Amino acid sequence: MFVTAQQLEQQMPDATRLLSDEPEMETSLHYMQLLLLVTCLEWLWRDRNDFFIGANLTIYFSRQQLRNRDFRGPDFFLVKDTEKRPRSSWVVWEEDGRYPDLIIELLSDSTADTDRNLKKHLYENRFHTPEYFWFSPETLEFMGFELVGNKYQEIIPNVQGWRWSSVLGLYLGINDGKLRYFTPDGDLVPTPEEAALESQQAALESQQAALESQQAATDAEFRWEQERQRAERLADYVRRLGVDPDNLI
Repeated sequence: MFVTAQQLEQQMPDATRLLSDEPEMETSLHYMQLLLLVTCLEWLWRDRNDFFIGANLTIYFSRQQLRNRDFRGPDFFLVKDTEKRPRSSWVVWEEDGRYPDLIIELLSDSTADTDRNLKKHLYENRFHTPEYFWFSPETLEFMGFELVGNKYQEIIPNVQGWRWSSVLGLYLGINDGKLRYFTPDGDLVPTPEEAALESQQAALESQQAALESQQAATDAEFRWEQERQRAERLADYVRRLGVDPDNLI
């Protein structure tokens, strides 16, 4: 039976109800790494409301893709200059045609070839995503690319092995076996827990400094009082000798 394009469109699900169709993270290493990327950036940009982070979320970029069930979802992606609100998936035609500004894939044995080739080609030629990184939580393989013209070129690492992200305004680099963010000055962007510990440590150090300062003031006051009492005893002795200490030169 012949089916018109309009009928076919009517058979497709409502774009506003499209759910993500991505598999679970393969290992706890992948899950913890994804959580780290999301929470650190959310904490750093906690005062901003103009971005969206997708974590293991399907990107629906064409109705043909939807009909073919050719779903593609990066492990981590960032869209800037958009409304920060919950989404069940990223539907390009419902988001003013916006594609991710940055994508990070977490390599695994089953996905590495796809991430290095098919997905890289898709992000480069269809999405035109300005920056694409991949990282293996198991082997620590780390690569980064930026779109120059219409082609990805490798982002050359610095001496620490970090790669600069113009989209983030941060470095991405490996620290203690994890992919982390670093500020332009080279400081590690903390997790909320690390930030809380740093704040507690700073408060303890400030308290300790205040106690030390108070102790130093107390010690100085004690020494001054000792000197005052010594001077009074000396004056009394001089008076007993018949000499007025106020007239001494």
